Order: sequence, then structure tokens, then C-alpha cells
Amino acid sequence: MATWQRNLLILWIGSFITSASFSMVIPFLPLFLLQIGVTKGTELWSGVLFSAAYLAGAISAPYWGSLADRFGRKPMIIRAGFVLFAVYTLTAFVNNPYELLTLRLLQGLLSGYIPGAIALVGTNTPQEKVGFALSLVSAATATGSIVGPLLGGILARMFSNRVAFASAGVMVLVSTVLVIFWVNEERFVPTKQRSSILGAFSEAIHNRPLLNALLLNMFTAFSVMTIEPILTLYIAQLNHSLQNASLMAGIVFSLSGIASVVFAPIWGKMADRVGFFKVLIIGLIGGTVWTFMQLPFHNIWAFAAVRFVYGAFFCAVFPAINGIVVQSTDESFRGRAFGINQTANQIGNMLGPMVGGVIGQVISIHGVFWVTGILFAVVTGFSYFFTRPAVSAPQTSGPVGASGQKGLSSIRRH
Repeated sequence: MATWQRNLLILWIGSFITSASFSMVIPFLPLFLLQIGVTKGTELWSGVLFSAAYLAGAISAPYWGSLADRFGRKPMIIRAGFVLFAVYTLTAFVNNPYELLTLRLLQGLLSGYIPGAIALVGTNTPQEKVGFALSLVSAATATGSIVGPLLGGILARMFSNRVAFASAGVMVLVSTVLVIFWVNEERFVPTKQRSSILGAFSEAIHNRPLLNALLLNMFTAFSVMTIEPILTLYIAQLNHSLQNASLMAGIVFSLSGIASVVFAPIWGKMADRVGFFKVLIIGLIGGTVWTFMQLPFHNIWAFAAVRFVYGAFFCAVFPAINGIVVQSTDESFRGRAFGINQTANQIGNMLGPMVGGVIGQVISIHGVFWVTGILFAVVTGFSYFFTRPAVSAPQTSGPVGASGQKGLSSIRRH
């Protein structure tokens, strides 16, 4: 097995475990608040706990990306793995919401396992296999997000939420040990200059292909997350009862994840043949159309089927964006690029639910679907008109560097 294949296998396993451990913990925090005696302001505390890690991650991600360019992506993955192990394990022992909030802030500030894995795979995989490799990592996180809540729910039912949280910590520790012994970062070239966070942002702004990808990531994440606060409520409405609403919501959410697992590798192989831009546009158009298609269906099973088709198309989008980030940067800047990329994603993740919740409250749940579909259409137009010139540029001497001065030789090959 070639080194890049072994790296991909281990980081697939690690990303799956990390995603599963995250979804073992996060969905159960509101219930855990009740168990530790938070009976007033539970909704507010839940919102704060969810947003805290996103905000902290948006602030700190460029710094860890800068260190990754100086010391390697593998050390940053290991660092993040040990942090998550400590955070999840300590979560099992908290007794008040302030301790939970502190741990969530630390998680956001210090973690970054999956972004580090994406950066390492994107840098240490042959160019003709990058699309397929990135799509497999995306499929791993989707699979983990399906398995995690189920595993966490079973452990919580059999033992307690505290046992489930501690188990998540042990799982991440295992994934970190795998990286220590079996991941080899062969093509790491340390950056020769010490770049500040502001300097990294400045370089990203002057690299137009990268800047377009960052904006696309932020607005796509924002669009996706506008619908998250109300989706479970909408499913309960379609079910005409709160009884089994959680089960039905879990099934519907899982269908989108299953679609991602099945179709993400297919989109990745297509990206290696026709290019990330074409796959990105197809995914965004499909995501837009099938977001609107969710409106006319008022039967829970028909709605679930539409969500599956939506997931089959939309799972192409974020791996394609990551591929464009890879193709738009020098290897010496890639850690910082993915750090800033993570910041853009976290900003969208943080703002989207708040806006969606307000729209659902002021207008209606159907209004959120309309707004989300319109946002996807706008993002698709932005991608077509602003990303296309960057990824269709004539072939020149090498990949775009941090300053955006070099050519795009590898882009036309995909």
C-alpha cells in the first residue's frame, strides 16, 4: 500500500471516529443540561453552548493553520486529538452549565482534527486522486454523523450521558494513536517565513481563487444552517404528532447522511475527471432545486425521499470547495489556507441557525425553505460567475501561491 493510501485509510478512520464522537456528545447537551439541574433558560443555554465552539473555532483556526505550515499538519492533528480527548472526558464530570461552556470554548479554540486531516490528505495525495480522496474524507464525516447519535443514544440508555461522553473521549484517543503510528507526512515543506494571522488573511485576500472559495464556503454553510433550527419542528408537523418526532427526525437526518456516504465518492471520481468546478456547480444546482422540492410534499415519507435526493447532490459541494482550496494554494500556505477556510465555515455555521430561527419565528417554517432555496440560487450564481474564471485559467508554471502570483497548472488537469 502506498503511503498516500495508508494516510487516507487512517485519516478516513480518524475522521469517522472524530465525527461520531462529536455527534455522540453535541445532540445530547440540551438533555444533559436538564440532568444537571438547569431548568430555567435551558433553550438559551443550549444556543450558547452550540454557538460557543463555532465562535471560538472561527477565531483560532487561522493560528493553528499557521503552525501547521511551520511544523506540519500531522502534529496539529495529534494536538487536536488529545484536546478533544480531554474535553470529552472532562465533560463527563461537569456539574453546572458554566463548566460546560468553558469546555465548549476550549474545544473550539484548541481543536481542528478534521480540517487538519483534509489539509494533509489534500497535500499528500497525487493530483489525479485528490478529488476522490477528499470526497472519501467527507463521506467519513457523514458516516460518523449518522452512527454517532445512535451510539451515543444507546450508551446513554444503557448507562448514562456521562458514560457516553467519556466513551467519545476514548474513541478520539484511539483515532489519535492511529495517526501517531501510521500516518506519514511525506511532502511537508516548512514555510520559510513566519506569517501572522493578519498576514495570512492578507495573503488570502490577494489570492482571488482562494478568496472566492472562502466566500463560497461561508455562504454555503450559512445557507445550509438556516434550515437546521426548524427542520425537526417541520418533521413533527408532517408527522402530525410529537410522538416519535425524535425518531422520525433521526431517520430523515440519517437519509441525507446515507446519501452522502453513497454518492460522495462518485462525485470525487467525477471531479478527478472533469474538474472541481463542474462538480461544484452540479451539486449547487441540485441542492437548490431539491431544497425547493421539499416545499410541496406534506407526507413525511415523501419528504424523507426528497431529503435523500437533496443529500445525494449536495454532498458534492464541500469536497469540491476543499479541492479548489488545494488547487489555489502553494503547499507552504495550505495549513493557513485551510485554517482560514475553517473560519469561513464556522462563521456560516454560527450565523445560519440564528437567521433561520428568526425567519421561522417571524414568517413561517415554509418561509425558511424559500429563503434557503433562494440563498442556494445566489450562491450558485456567485460560484458560476466568480469561481469559473479562476478554475478555467490557462495552464502556466505551477499552482497558485499564497500571494496569488503563480499560475494554475494543476487545475486544468481536473
